Amino acid sequence: MTKPSVIEVDNLIKAFGDNQVLRNFSMSLKQGENLAVLGKSGSGKSVLIKCIIDLIPADQGRIVVLDKQINDVTQDELDKLRAKVGFLFQSNALYDSMTVRENLEFPLRRHWSKKQRDEGTDNAVLEALNDVGLAHTIDMMPSALSGGMRKRIALARTLILKPVIILYDEPTTGLDPVTAREISHLIVTVQQKYNTSSIIISHDMNCINITSNRVIMLMDGKCYAEDTYKNLMNSADPKINEFFC
Repeated sequence: MTKPSVIEVDNLIKAFGDNQVLRNFSMSLKQGENLAVLGKSGSGKSVLIKCIIDLIPADQGRIVVLDKQINDVTQDELDKLRAKVGFLFQSNALYDSMTVRENLEFPLRRHWSKKQRDEGTDNAVLEALNDVGLAHTIDMMPSALSGGMRKRIALARTLILKPVIILYDEPTTGLDPVTAREISHLIVTVQQKYNTSSIIISHDMNCINITSNRVIMLMDGKCYAEDTYKNLMNSADPKINEFFC
């Protein structure tokens, strides 16, 4: 049986001045799927996922997330929808002046009632930290952590609201190969434990190989190819082969 789509993007257009980044781009994300979007630097990969949650408004096109059309919802509805969509920023976006615990508590203050926070904050923080193997860092400052640990803490903060969808923006950029591989396997573990649906933006071929169920190749603002990593790797198309050389 075909799994339902949790994200549908139809004919998305986004330009910055004369630079048309996305040109009638279309895609879908299925329930429980890890979908990688592969493309060269500046191809519009990060713009795509920011459009999906309306951090950047699309110029034209239709975006449906969890059965809600993004450009038709109120701000209150958009806030509630964003609580179901976790976003792992490339920069991690941790607050340097806050401890690990305080960083993880921050989204709870925005999206949980006082009663929920009083009753569930400690357990939620510990569960999220245990998910990434860093419970011992709970009272540390981000500056005391390695790059890989900061990435894990950022993922823990993403997980704390139990999102249905996770958007990963270059999750292994700036990490050494061993740590990048660990983060990639952690993404798969999260998918398996919580049945999350994820879009993974990356140009790290090893990360895409480990994490993806399906790969979309973004070229010239459009979906140039769509298949499994293995099938794309064995493609005879020279434009596709460039990424696997």
